[in-house]
Amino acid sequence: MLTKINHIGVAVKSIDEALPFYRDQLGMAFKGSEEVLEQKVKVAMLQVGESKIELLEPTSPESPVAKFLEKNGPGIHHLAYEVADIVAAIAHLKKEGARMIDETPRNGAHGTLIAFVHPKSSNGVLTELCQAGH
Repeated sequence: MLTKINHIGVAVKSIDEALPFYRDQLGMAFKGSEEVLEQKVKVAMLQVGESKIELLEPTSPESPVAKFLEKNGPGIHHLAYEVADIVAAIAHLKKEGARMIDETPRNGAHGTLIAFVHPKSSNGVLTELCQAGH
């Protein structure tokens, strides 16, 4: 079902303030940024080898990322796994008893389809499924 770890999402108060650490000090390749209106976030993707880090900045106080920052402060927000067929992956997880935040895929950043598994079903880790290039 899972093909690889797609990225690690990191909640930040400001991409402009956080980006220099990842890009300049750590030397990660900046792959671009975009706003995901549906999720009320601005995202910046960085790459190191085959791994990616996604910086998440809320664009609204109602954003789930804004609520995360309010409760936890900046830090790791989620772990995202790539799947070949997100609809099948959701169906499999539901059949196995996992609680889904998203029972149907929605649009994510960088042309992906995404769905989140509730942390109560994944040992406290917010888990994202990603299907690339939809």
